[in-house]
Amino acid sequence: MRTIVTGAAGFIGSQLSLELLNQGHEVLGIDNHNDYYDKKLKEDRIARHTYHENYNHLRFDISDRTKIESAFKEFSPTQVIHLAAQAGVRYSLENPHLYIESNVLGFMNVLEASRQNEVKHLIYASSSSVYGANCNMPFSVHEGADHPLSIYAASKRSNELMAHTYSHLYGLPSTGLRFFTVYGPWGRPDMALFKFTKAILEGKKIQVFNHGDHQRDFTFIDDIIDGIIRVMQHPAEKNENWNSLFPDPGSSSAPWCLYNIGNNRPVELTCFIHALEKALNKKAVVEFLPAQAGDIQNTFADIVDLSSKFNYKPSTTVGEGIDIFVDWYRDYFQIN
Repeated sequence: MRTIVTGAAGFIGSQLSLELLNQGHEVLGIDNHNDYYDKKLKEDRIARHTYHENYNHLRFDISDRTKIESAFKEFSPTQVIHLAAQAGVRYSLENPHLYIESNVLGFMNVLEASRQNEVKHLIYASSSSVYGANCNMPFSVHEGADHPLSIYAASKRSNELMAHTYSHLYGLPSTGLRFFTVYGPWGRPDMALFKFTKAILEGKKIQVFNHGDHQRDFTFIDDIIDGIIRVMQHPAEKNENWNSLFPDPGSSSAPWCLYNIGNNRPVELTCFIHALEKALNKKAVVEFLPAQAGDIQNTFADIVDLSSKFNYKPSTTVGEGIDIFVDWYRDYFQIN
């Protein structure tokens, strides 16, 4: 297939591009290489696949409508995997306009370009953050997600609604994947595992919000990539049993659907830190702080649909995943 991957220099996008190339796809990567975090890490990520004869890379922002239209028209993709976004819940409290420009306007451009070029399947990244004030665990796509607690979460929820409209009006098959706390090698420096590892090795305090009283459904990058690959092989279809009197929030009479993609095993943050201390063979100096605005206290993915429809089975425990990450971190930063 001819596949466009937006956010191709990002954590998930880079790893996905590698896997697609290994499977024989022709891939066009798009990324704006912004300075939200270290640009060198992004360059090093894409250096792993830019040499490939079936890979091409474009550097621009998806909010640029003209460039998106041109890229889609020239490449003529069979499918699109949209991962580009301004990430970070806490950063969205300080810079809300960036999230509207990238996550809403940018996604609008991707939707319209997908429609104009008759893309066979659009897969896009949503987030566990959309569940917001919902405390009914585990989080299910068949329950409402209409009380977001941050602009980031609201932008991701808006993507789901925008995609549904295009699926309904134009028959564009679209699948939204709600990612749950992705971690692993080549990860984002603003995420807890990366920040904690750096601080512990440097003998600095790690800041633990909500006094550590929360759980996260940490999901290893390899399990995320496996899930995306499984889903992309099956374009979204109409739910013939969908009933407008009792509407199912996770499916539709249009070719549109949502899935949680997580580990289905929430872990206490304190246990996560202990596993990291063990991998580093060094004790953390912890500074406990109050909860931050916009954060969800707990996350727990119901993955029944993904498992039953696509035989998705996440296999990496948090302990195993942290060990793999620490090995990569020491090698990448040349730390003994």
